Order: sequence, then structure tokens, then C-alpha cells
Amino acid sequence: MLLVDDSEAMLNALTRVFKFFEEYVTHTAIDAHSALEILGSERIDLIITDQNMPKISGTELLNTVRTLYPEVMRIMLTGNTDIETAKQAINSGQIMRFFTKPFDEFELLIAVRYAYEQRKLLNENTNLRKVIENQKTLLDKLEDIHPGITKINLSDDGAYVIE
Repeated sequence: MLLVDDSEAMLNALTRVFKFFEEYVTHTAIDAHSALEILGSERIDLIITDQNMPKISGTELLNTVRTLYPEVMRIMLTGNTDIETAKQAINSGQIMRFFTKPFDEFELLIAVRYAYEQRKLLNENTNLRKVIENQKTLLDKLEDIHPGITKINLSDDGAYVIE
């Protein structure tokens, strides 16, 4: 996971939470530019970013992440409770959760666990789709070699009947 915040103290606190409770592998970045460098060089499944950062906001960062790395799950933290900020972050960055500071550590841990489970399910779905596509390709080749082989029906007694 990648933690992005312009506050070293917040990055240290988040890192402690995730290592103490779940032992997630965490990377940290002090700004959006550093975060994008890490995303370009490391396999990141989840990004948690602060909204209020110098130069590039969390919303802008997550929007870029959504475009460049759509498979990365996105969570935002902010000290700002402005509803418009939340709406903008959700709509443009397509984030999965939005937390205001101070946040409940347990709630954040649950959200992170849910994000990893969702990522795992999406990966499994992608892999299963590949298996199905490969099987369809094989069946198409078999049908080319042996026309009618894929047209198998069950008889009334449950036996396979090739037409």
C-alpha cells in the first residue's frame, strides 16, 4: 500500500497502525510527485492519500492514479469536512472511501481490509475470464477439426449424445 501525506507525523502514525495490526507492506510519499514515482516502480494495490497537499491535491492525485493505474484501490483522508471536497474526490478519483481526520483507526483498517478483498476478487475474476477465453479458443479449434463435437446433448436417461 502507498500512504501519501505532507505530514511526516501522519505518515508515521498510519505506518504504525498498518504494521501493528495487519503487517501490510507500506510505502510512503510526502507529496503527489513522489507517490507517482513509487507507483511507477512498485506494485501498489491500494493508495491512501491526504486531500490537502501542496501543489497537487489528493483529488488530483487520485484522478491521475485512476487514469494511469485503474486497478489501484483509492482511499482519501482529509482534515477538511467540506462535502463538496468529498463529492469531487468521489466523482473524479472514483475513490472507494473518504475519511475525515481524526479518523477511527478500526474503521480505516476495515476499509483497507475490504479494499484488499475487493482487489483479490477482481484479480480472481480476471484470471477466471482468461481461463474461459482459453477454453473457448480450444473448443473453437476442436470444432474446426471435428465439426459438431461441441454440440453435445443429454438424453432422457442422462447419457451424453453427440449429434
